[in-house]
Amino acid sequence: MKSIAALQAAVTATPFDGEPSNAELDAIDAEMPLILADVDLLDAKIMTIDRTPTELDQQRIRRARRRVLAARRDLANRAVQAGGAA
Repeated sequence: MKSIAALQAAVTATPFDGEPSNAELDAIDAEMPLILADVDLLDAKIMTIDRTPTELDQQRIRRARRRVLAARRDLANRAVQAGGAA
């Protein structure tokens, strides 16, 4: 029977400090417009949970959806441009 104790040092060599790396923070920063657009869409949908949506509610949801799609498009375009430039 093999002991796994010898492998533990390799697995736990770098302790997790609980903080995100600079690369992870940069990725979050790049995705922030999409995150905020998703939050706006969710807020618009939540407002209509307990009632029938009015025309104004429907417009708010449509606008929020368009913002999400635009943010996704911009994020995808940045990823393509960064990949093409590399």
